[in-house]
Amino acid sequence: MKFETVLDKNFRPMYIEFTKYVEEAKKAANKTLNICVERNDGYNYIYSYPIFADKAKENENCKMAERIVKTILWLVGGYKIYISGDEAVYDYIKNAYTADGLRSFDKGFMERVYESKFEVVLCDEKSFPKFKKQSMSVGGHLDGCRIGFDAGGSDRKVSAVIDGKVVYSEEVVWFPKINSDPEYHYNEILTAMKTAASKMPRVDAIGVSSAGVYVNNKIMVASLFLKVNDEDFERRVKTMYIDIAKEFDAPLEVANDGDVTALAGAIDLGDNEVLGIAMGTSEAVGYINSEGGLNGWLSELAFVPVDYNENSMVDEWSGDYGCGVKYFSQDSVIKLAEMGGFKFDEGLSPAEKLKVIQKLMADGDELAKKIYHDIGVYLGYTLPYYAMFYDIKHVLLLGRVTSGEGGNIIMNTANDVLKTEFPSLKFRIEMPDEKNRRVGQSIAAASLAASRK
Repeated sequence: MKFETVLDKNFRPMYIEFTKYVEEAKKAANKTLNICVERNDGYNYIYSYPIFADKAKENENCKMAERIVKTILWLVGGYKIYISGDEAVYDYIKNAYTADGLRSFDKGFMERVYESKFEVVLCDEKSFPKFKKQSMSVGGHLDGCRIGFDAGGSDRKVSAVIDGKVVYSEEVVWFPKINSDPEYHYNEILTAMKTAASKMPRVDAIGVSSAGVYVNNKIMVASLFLKVNDEDFERRVKTMYIDIAKEFDAPLEVANDGDVTALAGAIDLGDNEVLGIAMGTSEAVGYINSEGGLNGWLSELAFVPVDYNENSMVDEWSGDYGCGVKYFSQDSVIKLAEMGGFKFDEGLSPAEKLKVIQKLMADGDELAKKIYHDIGVYLGYTLPYYAMFYDIKHVLLLGRVTSGEGGNIIMNTANDVLKTEFPSLKFRIEMPDEKNRRVGQSIAAASLAASRK
């Protein structure tokens, strides 16, 4: 590695570690491991790579396979994993995805999303599944009077858009993750939309950008409702956006905020194969494919491992180490500040801690520069890993972490890493202007739903 993280001394990029592993396997006696992750309607994703044939290397094979399987699972989504090529790896993965296994959180999450029992299946070459691809058209509707709502974990953003022109936008701080009463969420969202509606003669369509997983506009899993109990979630949360849209008698489309980030980039760039990354409360990622549509993937890269260091910071929700949420969100800023010896005042929320560091950055503080430099190094070495699974022509950055000069440091540092270390990768990271960096997702969200003719 030619670029080093200054504050996080033990960063081991997944791409570097995986490339090294594959190169060593190719030099030794090896065989091919085939992985297939299947989701709804038989759609799947297949990935194959060489592993060691020597039984003495079983531990290395299993450890790397667990990271790759987890990566694919959170990248594409699914509830059934097929393994072909190594029975020891199959046993390890099968045991990991049990109720008390290493990946019990992942198992439970996927079962909830797809409403199916999670399975790990051992296959031979003949019974291994064939690839089945999905592509869905998305967004691009600019006619009429539209509301675009972006449900962030720290603030909610809304835009009123008439025939593609933004006539009003606002950001309001809210506290969805600490409220257990779903009426709080309902009223906050409804208030935002009523505000936008008041700026237009009518409402023809509503688009929502929100962290989480959505099926037919239903909320399947979303961190915004962490404190809401299961009974209230089923009763009031699952159809919340649908219920609110009924109050306006308007068509609705709900999309993961990462996909809306990518859509915003595709609209702005006039091109496809766009990977959008929103660094905010979490890491939200989306992708617009070569056809200008969605792959139907989860793209929940907040849970994808980016650091192979087993002693790296653990995500409180999933219980796993080295995942993107601790590298590409406000959590990363806070983590690196504390690694640099900074002590925050007692009682500050994560969003308030981020603002403290952003103020230091605006004042030219050296520690703040190091924090954003390290995030840039993280990103520069992680994008080649993402590029193993996505065809990328553009990377677009959005989100509150990228605001101000810190965002420029992240982008420029990551681009330096890509240009120097990975010249064969032709994409570069881009950011919209400061205003769109903050509200671009709510504007793009406004284009999601087709208006009622």
